[in-house]
Amino acid sequence: MLIARAAACATMIWYCLAAPAGAEELKAGDLVITQAWSRATPGGAKVGGGYLTIENKGSTPDRLIGGSADVASKVEVHEMAVNNGVMTMRLLDNGLTIEPGKTVKLAPGGYHLMLVDLKSPLKRGEKVPLTLEFEKAGKVRVVFEIEGVGAQGPAGGPNPGDHMDMKMDHMKM
Repeated sequence: MLIARAAACATMIWYCLAAPAGAEELKAGDLVITQAWSRATPGGAKVGGGYLTIENKGSTPDRLIGGSADVASKVEVHEMAVNNGVMTMRLLDNGLTIEPGKTVKLAPGGYHLMLVDLKSPLKRGEKVPLTLEFEKAGKVRVVFEIEGVGAQGPAGGPNPGDHMDMKMDHMKM
């Protein structure tokens, strides 16, 4: 009886560690996409962000070019960075390269997807499909889980922005 309980407990611990919430894995060619999420937006907001992790398990680079979604007029790849104490955001005209053997995280305060001209607010608890476009892997449908307005990471996943102290009043666009 004790051995059966210990085995059941070990199995549950393994399951929780191996498959955390929000860690759905999607394969597209040599790319592995996980932790796709976004933040809820207030009513009237015209832009939203999209975040995810992309791992390139292949031997050649691929490039995230952009995407599309029913909830927005367009989906662009952007980068936020702090330069001389000022936070800036820019469109990556040529997309974002995912080098072979590397993992790229799109997260608040760094690389991210910009959902431009939202047609309706993104609401916490919703699942929103986006089609990402890669140079080699092509078009890939990914479902983004909508978290709370101030979320820094996907539910059950790492919070990549916890270390950041962003002062948005200095941001230039």
